[in-house]
Amino acid sequence: MTELQLRLRQLYLFNDEANGMFGNRVEEALRNYQWSRGIQGDELGEYGPASRTSLESETKEP
Repeated sequence: MTELQLRLRQLYLFNDEANGMFGNRVEEALRNYQWSRGIQGDELGEYGPASRTSLESETKEP
């Protein structure tokens, strides 16, 4: 989860401490990312393969 938080931070969608916990703020940031990119294949708020692939293509490895 820390990697997810750090990748969302690179896109200015998550600004809290990267603590590895999948809390409400991470879920909200992920939902915003998925909605804004029109990601299909994962439920909103679910960090599945489609979301991971898209996010990894837009960000650098933390």
